[in-house]
Amino acid sequence: MKLGMEALMWISCSERPLKAEELCHALAVEVGTTDLNVDNVPSMRILLSCTLGLVTIDEQAPVARLVHFTLQEYLAAHPTLFTTPHSMMAKICLTYLNFQSIYKLSTVLDTIPSTTPFLHYPSCFWGFHARKHATGGVERPALRLLRRDADHISTNIFVRENKFGFWDWQDRYRGGHPDLRGFTGLHCIAYMGVAEIAGAMVDMKIWDLNGRDSKGATPLMWAAKYGNLKFAKLLLEQEADPTLADMQGRTSLTHAAQAGFQDLVKLLLEAEGVCADFPDERGRTSFSLAAERGHVGVVKILLERSNVNPDSSDEGGRTPLSYAAEDGHENMVKILLERRDINQIRRIKMAGHHYHMLPNPDMRGW
Repeated sequence: MKLGMEALMWISCSERPLKAEELCHALAVEVGTTDLNVDNVPSMRILLSCTLGLVTIDEQAPVARLVHFTLQEYLAAHPTLFTTPHSMMAKICLTYLNFQSIYKLSTVLDTIPSTTPFLHYPSCFWGFHARKHATGGVERPALRLLRRDADHISTNIFVRENKFGFWDWQDRYRGGHPDLRGFTGLHCIAYMGVAEIAGAMVDMKIWDLNGRDSKGATPLMWAAKYGNLKFAKLLLEQEADPTLADMQGRTSLTHAAQAGFQDLVKLLLEAEGVCADFPDERGRTSFSLAAERGHVGVVKILLERSNVNPDSSDEGGRTPLSYAAEDGHENMVKILLERRDINQIRRIKMAGHHYHMLPNPDMRGW
């Protein structure tokens, strides 16, 4: 009965479908142990038997699935059937990653060993489960794993599979391994956004808050790029430097604006020394990148709370308006054109001319 309920928990609450072999190994993990007891791994026959026909194995994948979508709906409507499932799944994932046998694996393996079929899932998703429900039982194994920084196979898998924007396609696919020099547990948790664990890491004071990965990105840049407001606040309170730029010349504000995170943009604009018009290596500013993505809210904040130049040109002579128009962001184009008209009216009035001397809006060349 217990094994069957745990199987239903994993299938219904997992972040992606689990292969049958992955599920069997997950069910064999005992929280608090130092390595996997292979004798605890249930066979497919036992797995199907203990779930009383509620689970089926898709032979083509082969993936473990619930027998019907209505069962998924039922389980979702009755969350009390499982006791803190995401916390439990996070603890199981972290227990697995802290196993001695996993520590011994090379950090640059190209494929998952057949002896560790469950390795991919916890490497990529333990943080998602912890973010949904982190308890005291999660913090300790998480810190133990994160202290190893890039010196763990799970870090390589985590970075490769998530295809982070800090590494371009050449980095990701040149030999299959990104350059993880300088990548720390603090960068990792900045992406995952597990506030409880992030706070504990900062309190430990063993990580450099302004430490840079191989692309020059700091934990604050990672938090800004992936929308982790609480961690960004924590880092700024601990005097992390928001003015630093990565190897592309992009700051934390640049990353937050490009991603469209309005609260983060507001937070960073209030930080001492932050320049809203700081250009990257191609002359692109936070305003230009936000306009290109159609982030109207961010553009309005930048216009209202900073002295940005909405008509700045990059090294190719392109303006925020040209990027917004090319990508079809009509609302953005309207805002920028209206802003241009207002500025033009001001200039004409200052020169002593009349409003009727403004050029016809239909003759702007758009």
